[in-house]
Amino acid sequence: MNRKMLKTYGILKGYNVQDETYEWALRANIVIDKQGVIQLIDEGDSAVDPNTALTMCTTLHKKDPAK
Repeated sequence: MNRKMLKTYGILKGYNVQDETYEWALRANIVIDKQGVIQLIDEGDSAVDPNTALTMCTTLHKKDPAK
């Protein structure tokens, strides 16, 4: 991931600390399918457990037609 993507999806947040702005990335799991469509964004506390993202990846893999 790059900074532009993190800002676009609201994962990179700016915080003002003693009149200076610092940026921190929130914990996030993002699942993007082969067509580039975002299928899942888990952020914050829900992103601590990666099982939701893993389940989504498994589901997408099963939907992918055999080649």
